[in-house]
Amino acid sequence: MDRWQGKVAIVTGASSGMGAATAVKLASAGMITVGLARRVERVQALRDNLSAEIAARLYPFRCDVSCEEDILKAFAFVEDKFGGVDVLINNAGTYKCVDLLAEDNSDVLRESLAVNVLAAAFCSREAVKSMKRRSVAGHIILINSIEGHKVPVYPGANLYPAGKHAITAITETIRNELRTAGTKIKVTSVSPGLVKTEMIDVCGTIAYGGEDITSLPMLQPDDIADGILYVLGTPPHVQVHELTIKPVGEPV
Repeated sequence: MDRWQGKVAIVTGASSGMGAATAVKLASAGMITVGLARRVERVQALRDNLSAEIAARLYPFRCDVSCEEDILKAFAFVEDKFGGVDVLINNAGTYKCVDLLAEDNSDVLRESLAVNVLAAAFCSREAVKSMKRRSVAGHIILINSIEGHKVPVYPGANLYPAGKHAITAITETIRNELRTAGTKIKVTSVSPGLVKTEMIDVCGTIAYGGEDITSLPMLQPDDIADGILYVLGTPPHVQVHELTIKPVGEPV
């Protein structure tokens, strides 16, 4: 991580779970880290619990990634204050347990599409614009899921698996465009299995692959953050295309 010392990272969905863990680890590793979140007070509380040295590198910024205008304001803040972004962690996600064919579910489906798909595309677009303008060999990481590669059987999935499959495609589309443009910008999909986050709490005790989800082996948010640091720590000529991280014994 030495080459990222003093460089600027943006983490979306930094208020809890994997986003919060990643924001702390990046700031601890020496990166100026901007934590975007709708619940920005949670990022502020997270910063308040850090040592003064690390806290000085963590900048909370209110951003609802379902709103493109908020995304543009966040990236404009980073440009004005720090000159641009070097690393983007597309982590923000949402899930509500509603069947795809359930009646009156339009708002849930639109939110899923806006947060899980469009936000990643918009944030990546703005990050690449900043990186290309400064000829930076930056890195874009998209938090995917094992559901982005295979659709499991469980009630209430709605557009979540479809959104993660979209992230798989978006990652490869970005990679093709960056290669065609002749940049040195890296892009990586990180696909966790089950992780103990607030999203799991939303799931409750729904059957997941025929088993109660709360009884299955799970990763911790720090496990995913450690994977992200591994990906960022590879040499400039090494690009990790896909990193799958699962807990030992997960049957999904």
